[in-house]
Amino acid sequence: MSDLLQDLTDGVLTLTFNRIDKKNSLTQAMYVALTEAFDRAASDSAVRVVVIQGDATVFCAGNDIGDFLTRSQAAASGAVDATSTDRPVFAFLHTLASFPKPLVAAVCGPAVGVGATMLLHCDLVYAGDNAAFSLPFVNLGVCPEAGSSLLLPQMLGYHRAAEALLLGEPFMAEAALEVGLVNRVLPPTGANAYAQAQARKLAAKSQASLIETKRLLKKSQLDAVQARIQEEGESFGRLMAGPAAREAFTAFMEKRKPDFSGL
Repeated sequence: MSDLLQDLTDGVLTLTFNRIDKKNSLTQAMYVALTEAFDRAASDSAVRVVVIQGDATVFCAGNDIGDFLTRSQAAASGAVDATSTDRPVFAFLHTLASFPKPLVAAVCGPAVGVGATMLLHCDLVYAGDNAAFSLPFVNLGVCPEAGSSLLLPQMLGYHRAAEALLLGEPFMAEAALEVGLVNRVLPPTGANAYAQAQARKLAAKSQASLIETKRLLKKSQLDAVQARIQEEGESFGRLMAGPAAREAFTAFMEKRKPDFSGL
């Protein structure tokens, strides 16, 4: 069965992360599939709204750690250009940031790394009360991505954004609601259904009006967001090739705390 399920019903394209045994962590193949799905949805008049969802127990644990470790080792050895953003994850992020149609997310359980930052590009986000958001980039020896270093301070204010990004500690659904990261908190078993109901409301509206309204809402910052995604990607790659990231990934695989002393 596919790691990314796709269903188009009554104008609503639902993309479901389906790798629950790996906490819906995203592989390179999943990024490719997501990008292709969004590209098709953007030009397909039958798609009026897109919903991203996971399971009632987990939304997305971020990048697959095996892919991360392989990329880090390749970058450290010089086998790949560490600063290159010509990779599936960045194609997905750029596509997500510029997606013209309404985008709704249902989030339950862990939303880690890119599993949290992708929500910054959604128009409506509904969370189960078990949702736990985490941005552990510094803890992994890297830096933020998906334009989050620009968008989070705008949404949360500088000090809350700094706390989330510098400490990388999880925060729960009610805290996310307070700062505007999510629109509503629901029981986990009802979050996906509620997101679908909201998506159907949007699908019944004028598509041209929805697209134009979203364009106007995002117009003032879209170029800056795309530029920040690019800049973050170059920094992310450089740091991923460094000793702190290697120590973090090695510690993860060895099930111990990383030792960043002197790094």
